[in-house]
Amino acid sequence: MPKLSQTAHSFPDSEIRRIFELSLELDDVIPLSVGEPDLPVPQHILEAGARAFKDGMIRYAPNSGIMPLRRALAKKVTEFNKYPVDPDQIHIGAGGSNSLHMAMSLALGPGDEILVPDPGYATFFMTPRTVGATPVGYPLKAEHGFIPQIEDLKSLVTPNTKAILLNSPSNPLGVVFERDVMVALMDFAKEYDLWVISDEVYEYLVFDGEFISPATLDHDNRVLSVYSFSKTYGITGGRVGYLVTPPGMTSRVGALQEANVSCVNTPAQYSALAAVEGPQDDVHKALEHYRTNLARAREVLDAKNIEYLTPRGAIYLFINMSHATGGDVSTWAENFLLEHKVALAPGTAFGQHGEGWVRVCFAGDTDFLVEGLSRLPSRPQENDEEPRPQE
Repeated sequence: MPKLSQTAHSFPDSEIRRIFELSLELDDVIPLSVGEPDLPVPQHILEAGARAFKDGMIRYAPNSGIMPLRRALAKKVTEFNKYPVDPDQIHIGAGGSNSLHMAMSLALGPGDEILVPDPGYATFFMTPRTVGATPVGYPLKAEHGFIPQIEDLKSLVTPNTKAILLNSPSNPLGVVFERDVMVALMDFAKEYDLWVISDEVYEYLVFDGEFISPATLDHDNRVLSVYSFSKTYGITGGRVGYLVTPPGMTSRVGALQEANVSCVNTPAQYSALAAVEGPQDDVHKALEHYRTNLARAREVLDAKNIEYLTPRGAIYLFINMSHATGGDVSTWAENFLLEHKVALAPGTAFGQHGEGWVRVCFAGDTDFLVEGLSRLPSRPQENDEEPRPQE
């Protein structure tokens, strides 16, 4: 057999996937490692997809998506995200991951570099490699509240740096950037003439603070914004997302999609159309469910004197388990799953700066969440120390 390509070998095995697959081999596991809401998908979204099948809407769609969906999303972006776009700036992708790939294909080429958050979503490190580019992690540190520091970013810029990826609200941290932080990041991108790829898949899931799309601060067409229907509406298996570009990129994005997926499956696009045009009550109910879960989770962790980052958005708790991991959180998470039947995502799945931490998804069943966290080993209290969750 011929040898596999260098590209095929450039992708590390997913630590989250390893935990997930191991959990499938065990009985009665509490699943807290995967970022998937467990609330039912709203009925009108399901019915729209079923109706599209029934009515024979199963032919090829345009590369950038059906026009009714693109028009609806242009309206949504203009009104909710607060930057004006036309339908020809909307490009439907097979989930947020494919939309991210489109963005990186537009911004990067062989030998280029992109600055990505560390800790950050594992796909941020993998996708650049598919276009021959190199991800360079920029550190997000606890002592700075996991907010990127401009001096750190500047120290990483080389002649090959072509883009920076921003993620707010963030996975795995739940950090939401304040306006002054976003302004500074956009100024940095302008100073070094970088593309800004903005992952905004958790745009609706903000508990504290203001959600800001970087494109609202973009005055020279450098922002590529990525969105998804997976987290907001729970249709993770529907695989619908979208990319918003500056004007004039329709033909290039269409060519990229033709070479990759041709088009997103048509019935799923009609489900997405029903989601964005239909009632948003279920989105608000989901947000309240997550708020309740977060409050319950914090109670458990506080009682155990365990440090954590209080999320301002998204659906994750980033928990400091360095008192128990022995310097190897990946091995510890696997052993914890085997011994205590709780699946946690090791922090190193999100970059080297995640060592000692674990990510927990709090979007699922409340009782499972509380029970799973109650099995974590408490952090010993030192002297007269008061338990303090990290804000």
